[in-house]
Amino acid sequence: MATAVAPDPAAGPRRLGLPHRKACDCPAHHLNCLTAKEWIKAQLGVWQFSYERRDIRDKALHPATYPIALARRCIELFTHRGELVLDPFVGSGTTLVAAQDAERNAVGFDLQKRYIDLSHSRLTPSSTSQQLAVCDDARNISRYLEAETVSLILTSPPYANLLNRRRKNKSRRGRERKNGQYLKVEQYSQDPRDLGLLPLEAYAAEMESIFRSMLPLLRPGAHAVVNVPDMWWEGERVLIHVALIRALQSAGYEVRNIIIWDRTNIVNRLGIFGWPSNYITMGVTFEYLLDFIRPPATA
Repeated sequence: MATAVAPDPAAGPRRLGLPHRKACDCPAHHLNCLTAKEWIKAQLGVWQFSYERRDIRDKALHPATYPIALARRCIELFTHRGELVLDPFVGSGTTLVAAQDAERNAVGFDLQKRYIDLSHSRLTPSSTSQQLAVCDDARNISRYLEAETVSLILTSPPYANLLNRRRKNKSRRGRERKNGQYLKVEQYSQDPRDLGLLPLEAYAAEMESIFRSMLPLLRPGAHAVVNVPDMWWEGERVLIHVALIRALQSAGYEVRNIIIWDRTNIVNRLGIFGWPSNYITMGVTFEYLLDFIRPPATA
């Protein structure tokens, strides 16, 4: 079942009551439903993915998306069929699409109704799982879900205020520099609640607060995966992934893995950026998948 949900301002948020128990026969101590052959493919620390026809590449629809294949790998690696996946910044709904493909239940939240509508439009009726898109602030998620019902948090959050500027396309070459994105602001919104309007320090503080509020929703030992790049701003490298690691550690999460999403197979022709005097690794060629867990309960 695919559903779009908007909270009733008068009634306030309601518990969603989504199914969250595994619907497979895997032993209790298994992390997922994968075979050994499937498992070993995910053990590499550098991942590559290709986009498919259902993926959204149009930045006019959403400025920052990841492939369905990426979301599905994370979902199948860290959950069982029937369990519940949470995306606090659902955007274009890719997490929900991947969850539906993998027969996982899922819920995503976003401030912008246009993204909730976009998420909903990408889902199809399903008899094996439920996916909900909720138009509300990530700060309110704990009002919708019961404690320890979430088996995976998977998201690509806003990149602080680093998209809230005119795009110069410095990584592009020749005519490609002045493409349809040139000099456009690709920010998610100008909603004052949007984390994408905040400078990095304030952004990290808000992320710490949001992830702290979601920690009780996550099962002990369950994973939270955050996809994020680093970016350049006025000639300096902004270490968003470092800020997020510190924020989530302060919120009570434990770092388990840092995976590199190698994007070189999907990147268009690059310009010569920094030559001949300033060596710069291009942020568009890789991103981070930060893998955390809620520490298991101790006796």
